[in-house]
Amino acid sequence: MPINPTECRVALISGGTSGEREISLASGKGAKEALEQAGFPVTLLDPASKDDIKRLIEEPFDVAFLTLHGKMGEDGTIQGMLEMFDIPYTCSGVIGSAIAMDKARSKVLYADAGIPTATSVSLRATDVINIPEIIETVGIPCVVKPATEGSALGVEIVEDADDLSTAIDRVFEIDDQLVIESFIAGTEITVAVLGNDETEALPVIEIVPQGEFYDFESKYAPGGSQHICPARLSDEVTAAAQDYAQRAHRALGCRGVSRSDFIIDADGTPWILETNTIPGMTATSLLPDAARAAGYDFPALCTKLIEFALE
Repeated sequence: MPINPTECRVALISGGTSGEREISLASGKGAKEALEQAGFPVTLLDPASKDDIKRLIEEPFDVAFLTLHGKMGEDGTIQGMLEMFDIPYTCSGVIGSAIAMDKARSKVLYADAGIPTATSVSLRATDVINIPEIIETVGIPCVVKPATEGSALGVEIVEDADDLSTAIDRVFEIDDQLVIESFIAGTEITVAVLGNDETEALPVIEIVPQGEFYDFESKYAPGGSQHICPARLSDEVTAAAQDYAQRAHRALGCRGVSRSDFIIDADGTPWILETNTIPGMTATSLLPDAARAAGYDFPALCTKLIEFALE
């Protein structure tokens, strides 16, 4: 529903305590500028500060605009607190946020929704690790990634079987759960979806990283990657990727916005990698790029996210 921005008091929440704190602060800065351009009165709050948490609870905000990334922000934690105090907020709810953040559980729901996802093995730090059995299941090369971190933090591509054990140890230093999956070579793309019950897939973005793959550096360093929108894909492959992104949005219980990342293999099949429930809002972020291609400037995009939150 249309809203009057000048009458909607926004608590813009960024920062937090995850390994993606600096990226969250950058997202907050970008979103604040866009929201103020749209006419919203904005108060910037950092949940790493107890004083800011107190302000969030006590002051009369109409909506919380979330630009948190990673644990304690994108995993349902802050969403649960906002639910307790009856504060509407942007992006997905408690369950959708928690499930999307867990790559192992997400893969189960992707498969149930008919979305291609790479063969994988999930491990916890307490598990007995059988390297030959893992290799038999996923093959070499393979990808080792933290199960509950975002922004490609800690992701490793293993090209030699002798290196797998060491890679597992390194990833366990970041997260006590991990996913090892078959490596799929191809074109990296991302598809953003807007909406609650009714969804709209935005134009597909092709990602051309400067490094080996779209890692943390490629995501956030200036010049770390090139974004091509619309992606250089056939109409058929584009439609399939947009369909899968919307299926993922629904299967995980996302609301407001999500952004799913895929690899397009040599046969044109989109293989889903993960779904982000609070996409980045920095100068190099993908969601604002896709929104612009769909006709939404940054202030209009932020306004839509608030409208979805207040539905």
